[in-house]
Amino acid sequence: MLGCSRSTPCGRDSSPFAGWINRHQAEVIEYLVEENRVLKEQMQGKALRLNDDQRRRLAAKAKVLDRKTLERIATIVTPDTLMRWHRQLIALKWTFDRKGPGRPGIVKVIRALIVRMASENTWGCARIQGELKGLEHRVARSTIAKVLKENGILPAPERPTSWRTFLRAHWGRVAGMDFMTAEVWTPKGLETQHVLFAIDLKTRRVEIAGITPHPTEAFMTQVAREKQPPLSGSGSVKRRPSPRPGGRDLRAGG
Repeated sequence: MLGCSRSTPCGRDSSPFAGWINRHQAEVIEYLVEENRVLKEQMQGKALRLNDDQRRRLAAKAKVLDRKTLERIATIVTPDTLMRWHRQLIALKWTFDRKGPGRPGIVKVIRALIVRMASENTWGCARIQGELKGLEHRVARSTIAKVLKENGILPAPERPTSWRTFLRAHWGRVAGMDFMTAEVWTPKGLETQHVLFAIDLKTRRVEIAGITPHPTEAFMTQVAREKQPPLSGSGSVKRRPSPRPGGRDLRAGG
């Protein structure tokens, strides 16, 4: 296990991978906000005609955001309208009055389970049906699809996977890698060594992938070609020899 240094402060949960995710999400949001502005300009005050399904989908997404956020992202309708749709349309899912022959609406707890399973995973109707069966709830696929539609959740093949969902599903197999530096006394005096390390994002266990005074392209190629990668699960710290000097220096500005 590596100790803490100025380059890798203790307790920090961030990693290069997580930082890239945050930047990517911000760029996606900025684009969508600008796209909304363009759409509003094209409308030029014209009334937007949406059907109940479209209103329901927008209301389902809007309910998790606060008013300031909704105003900032330049929605195609006002926050008040979205909240009203939520009250009028989303709340209807709790109405179970029978309106004639046929099976009555399923109970609230099962509907909540369906929504949660679809929101926290990338499961389709068949998988959700199987999971419910394991909990002693027998629900038809058509009923599951209807519940998802009422809550603005797209079918599995069309449903975008959020970074949170992706990370939750792969958390035990995702690692972050970065360099840290350590000052080492050598016969030539104090020398800066670059330590390439990997951290298991689930267990927070750190292993050394290699140490070199010159983090060149050749060094990174050698590490990448190792058949036994860092975080192999053996519990030991593997230190690999540095390549011969030469090649392009991969330090910032090198």
